[in-house]
Amino acid sequence: MTDAGWDDLKLFLHVASEGGLSGAAARTGLSAPTIGRRMLALERATGRTLFVRSRQGYRLAPDGETLLEHVRAMQKTADSIAGWKSQAFAMPIVSIGADAWLSGFVSDHMSEIRGKEDRFRLCCKSLHKGVDFTYRETDVGIVGRRPESGNVATRRSVTVAHCIYREDRLAEDEAVPWISIGTESSHSPADKWVFQHHEADIRTWTNSPELLLRLIASGNGRGVLPCFIGDSVPGLVREGGVIAELTYTMWIVANDDDRHRPEVRQVIERLDALFKREAKRFSGDQA
Repeated sequence: MTDAGWDDLKLFLHVASEGGLSGAAARTGLSAPTIGRRMLALERATGRTLFVRSRQGYRLAPDGETLLEHVRAMQKTADSIAGWKSQAFAMPIVSIGADAWLSGFVSDHMSEIRGKEDRFRLCCKSLHKGVDFTYRETDVGIVGRRPESGNVATRRSVTVAHCIYREDRLAEDEAVPWISIGTESSHSPADKWVFQHHEADIRTWTNSPELLLRLIASGNGRGVLPCFIGDSVPGLVREGGVIAELTYTMWIVANDDDRHRPEVRQVIERLDALFKREAKRFSGDQA
C-alpha cells in the first residue's frame, strides 16, 4: 500500500464537504472524472472504503467519517503552520526603552524616528527603573550610565541637566514646600535628591514622574526636573542654576547582535541625530 498524499487528502476533504464530485470540481477547478479517479486511488492507498456512491452523490462510509476527522485535524495544523510562517514576513518591531522623561520625549518625536515609508514598527517603553539588557528588555535603550558589562554596543550622546522648578506665581521663598518622588519609587540620583537634601520640607510626594510634573506645574511646591522637561512647560520657572551633581551623559545602547539589524541601526542613527539637534535643550543652556 502506498501512502496517501496530502493533496489527495485535501481533495477528499472537498468531496466530503461538498457531498459529491460536482461540488468539489467547482471548488478546485479539477474535472469531476479526475476527482473520481483520485478518490478511487485514495481508497486503494488506504485499503478502506471511504464513500457510499449513489446518484444522489458521495456519502461518507464509516471509514470515511474516521478519515474526515483526521484530515480536518491535519488541515487545522497546516493552517497554523501557514500562519506561523506568514509572521516571518510581517514588519519587524524595534523597541525603544528609556526612563519616564526620555520615553515621553521620544514619543513626542516619534515621527522623526520612523517615517511613513519605513518598513518597521516601533514600540516605546517607559522603563523608569532602568533598562535590563540581560534579557533583552528592549532593542534600543537610552540610559544615564554606560553599561559596564554585557554583550552591548554603546554610543555616547548628549549631556542631561536638572534644575529646581516652581510655578511662576509662587514667590521664590524658603517657605515654599518641596515635592518629590517617594523613596520606594526613586531610582535615579535626581529622583532621590529632594529627599536627601530637603526631607523635612517635603509636603507632597508621588510614585510617578508624570504626576511630579503635574504637581509642580499646578503650584503645590518646588521640585527637581530635567531641564528639557521643566523648560518646556509654560508657567514653570527655575530656581537657581543647574544642579551640577545631577548632570549625566546619555548613552544609546543596543545588544551587539541586534545593532546590525538595518531597522535597529536606523533607529539608533535617528535617535542620535535628534538628541544632538536638541543638545542645548538637554544641557539646560538657555542662551
